Amino acid sequence: MDGGLTVITNPIVAVRLTSTLSSFEVNKKYSRGLCIADFKGKLEMVVGTPVSCMDLELYSTSDQFLVKMDDNDALLGSYPVDDDCRIHVVDRSGAKEGEFSDLSKVEKFTISDDAYAKKSDSVRSFMKKQRVGRFNEEEMAAKESEQVARDAKEEAAASAIPVGSRCQVQVPGQPTKIGAVMYVGKAVFSSMHFLHSRSDESKNV
Repeated sequence: MDGGLTVITNPIVAVRLTSTLSSFEVNKKYSRGLCIADFKGKLEMVVGTPVSCMDLELYSTSDQFLVKMDDNDALLGSYPVDDDCRIHVVDRSGAKEGEFSDLSKVEKFTISDDAYAKKSDSVRSFMKKQRVGRFNEEEMAAKESEQVARDAKEEAAASAIPVGSRCQVQVPGQPTKIGAVMYVGKAVFSSMHFLHSRSDESKNV
């Protein structure tokens, strides 16, 4: 043995990507054997900045600036890039932050409900043919019947509990509380029946 030191480096590095065009951070893995020119080509698909308008800055795992990655012929691994380092893409195209994520500027395809109903290759058409969901009358009727039965059962149980009744309230992980029923009925935000109680411990609060 010659007593030399051998350093073995993982050929793949996991980095954090940020850009002047977005406030979001993306985690990606890349080969250290990529040249910076090819690396920029892959970044273009992620951040939306054209390769010709892209400058790269390398930051440490603690977000301290290290170096500009400005040699297109150099390998990614020739820079001090470690897992969890951050590579910041500076866009010089003149685009503004959020421009590529602003959906209001995207032209959308719209169709009337009548025209959509006539299409034979739509999701609605498929659901009709397969009698799925709301297009299965028997299944929907059965569900409605079950819901009516549940509502009737809840109402009967609620009507059997008069306001002022003594009760015990048990919540998993908490001690049992004893109090009185203050309200029985439906809440404005739900069709379900609710029971509200006040524990003896809160009378003087």
